[in-house]
Amino acid sequence: MSDSWSNIEVELIVADYFQMLSSELKGESYSKAEHRRALLPLLANRSDGSVEFKHQNISAVLINQGQPYIKGYLPRFNFQKILEEKVVDYLFENHKIEDQIKLFVEKEPIQQTSNIQFDKFIVDPPKTELIAEPSISYSRRPIKINYLEKEQNNHHLGRFGEELVLEYEKWNLIRVGKEKLADQVRWISNELGDGAGFDILSRNLNGTDKYIEVKTTRLGKDTPIFFSNNELQYSITNSDNFHLYRIFNFEKDTKMFFKNGALNKICNSVPIAYKGFF
Repeated sequence: MSDSWSNIEVELIVADYFQMLSSELKGESYSKAEHRRALLPLLANRSDGSVEFKHQNISAVLINQGQPYIKGYLPRFNFQKILEEKVVDYLFENHKIEDQIKLFVEKEPIQQTSNIQFDKFIVDPPKTELIAEPSISYSRRPIKINYLEKEQNNHHLGRFGEELVLEYEKWNLIRVGKEKLADQVRWISNELGDGAGFDILSRNLNGTDKYIEVKTTRLGKDTPIFFSNNELQYSITNSDNFHLYRIFNFEKDTKMFFKNGALNKICNSVPIAYKGFF
């Protein structure tokens, strides 16, 4: 078996990936195993593991393009140029996928506060490792809008995520016998707007302030977050008491992890916008 994938193999696996992604975006059920079984006979004696790895590479390409990906295929960024080219070609040739992405990103989510079991809500955060940028810098952008950022900025999704964290913080403080502190938890972004640099003012167990920034997505645990310079600077100034609460898989098996510290220390951050002034 050759380690290098041929053009036709890459085209086949890219098309298969987008069939699954299309179903996921529309909320339709599908079987990854069935897709893999149908795909394998068309490839050059590839293993299940190599197909899985290539699907994860495609997720990474889509994240680099600012687009949603299949939640079950966690991104692996050491992809080859040919794969990136074929994914971009597919997006150029199949414009309907952007319509599906747009509908997914803009649809109003279902509120989750009432059916979450908080004792099973928290998971370990992803390991933050220094990930080198892919050596291929691809400038073609078939979809001009960063739908990952647009999804995070969905107003209803953001509010529901913050409301969920508000209730979780109160529950957690009451659980450890800190009822008076639970009464002091405030939804700052709802009271004062988005300019404070954080969303929820909670309390540490010793009664000191706890600043929480909430980022919510319907997508998976490894989906990038987007934050403002104001949020970054506030997290740096208040790093000891600043916490990122990341809600993911919202609506389906909703989970959350959190990290404490300045945003530029708890994740790999890169500037994506510039301001010019005179």
